[in-house]
Formats: sequence, C-alpha cells, structure tokens
Amino acid sequence: MSSKSGLFITFEGGEGCGKSTQAKILYQKIQQIEIPCVLTQEPGGTPLGNEVRNLLKTKRPVNITPKTELLLFAACRVQIVTEVIQPSLDTGKTVICDRFSDSTIVYQGFGRGLDLKLIEKINDIATQGLKPDLTILLDLRPQISLQRKSNRMNDRFDTEDISFHQKVREGYLELARKEPIRWLIVDGKQPVDTISQIIWQKANELLHQIKPA
Repeated sequence: MSSKSGLFITFEGGEGCGKSTQAKILYQKIQQIEIPCVLTQEPGGTPLGNEVRNLLKTKRPVNITPKTELLLFAACRVQIVTEVIQPSLDTGKTVICDRFSDSTIVYQGFGRGLDLKLIEKINDIATQGLKPDLTILLDLRPQISLQRKSNRMNDRFDTEDISFHQKVREGYLELARKEPIRWLIVDGKQPVDTISQIIWQKANELLHQIKPA
C-alpha cells in the first residue's frame, strides 16, 4: 500500500470539458503561494508514457483492441506512479494529474464495456494502491464538449459515437456518487474563472489541512 505526505489531486472529465486548462490554472495558483507542486498528465508524464500516449491518442490505421488499450494505459500508469507521482508525494509536494485511474474505469469499463472487476484489479497493480485525495470532475454534456473540439478532432476518442461519450459521462457521475467525499463535481458550462474559483476554494481548504503548523 502506498504512503504519501503530499496532496494528490486529479482532474477528470470527458473530451473537451476543460480539465487540462483548469489543471494548469490550479498548478499556477499553488505555485503562487509557494507550495511545491508538480503538474503531470495521463497517459504521458514520462518518456515511456509519452510514446504510448502518441499510440493511444492519435488517430492512425492501427487496430487497438479494448483489452490492449486497457493494458497500455496501465503500463503508462505504473511508470508515472513510480517515476513521478509517488516520489513527489513522498517529498511533500502537491501533485496535480490530468487524468488518472478513474479515466480507465469509465473509458474502458463504462465506455468499452470491459469487466469492471478486471479493471479494478489492473488499476490496483498499476497505482500500487495510490488514490487521489481530491478528484475534480468537470461535468459537461457530450453534445457540448465535442462541439468544443470539433475543429481539432485528431484524437481517437473524439471520433467515437455520441453514445460512447454518454456512457463515459454516466460512468463518471456514478463514481462520484459512490465517493462524494473524494469527488468535486463542477458544472463545465460555467465560465473558466468561475470554475477555477470553485476548484481553488476546495483545493485551498485541503492544502491548509496538510500544511505544517
């Protein structure tokens, strides 16, 4: 089981929900108050992860089966937890990760239809027992989120049928209902500044709880 002394925050949501923008804003705000902070992403965040990200995310004439997809994401996760996330948390840094294990549950589980118990087992291995302290879900209807990305549909997941993205959204909301203390659901239709203020209020509260006296 993983141990940590820093705060671990993850951002989740469907394609085009704005989570990457909000992750960067939160990272900048934490830096401004001089708390050591690391911003990373999944898949990616390591040399190996970046290579696999290109394979998983970029549209290309390669058939990737759902189980292969699951294991590739897991491989990236093992690498980033080992190389980046856990070492940073061990030294007391706050870590912000743009997507983590919850993405696998909703995309490969709810979206692709893979067995949720299988995903849970693989996630446990990949994360080495690490769970976020706070997971921020930017909730947005797929019809709106995909429209935001319509001019740059170069991602394998962007071009999935609308029903796939609806299953992803429903999966996120179900996970959030099961763990209301860990999850913060934010309406993604709101202005960027409004969203960032809501996130900052919650994150700042947690930061003060772990801040040494």
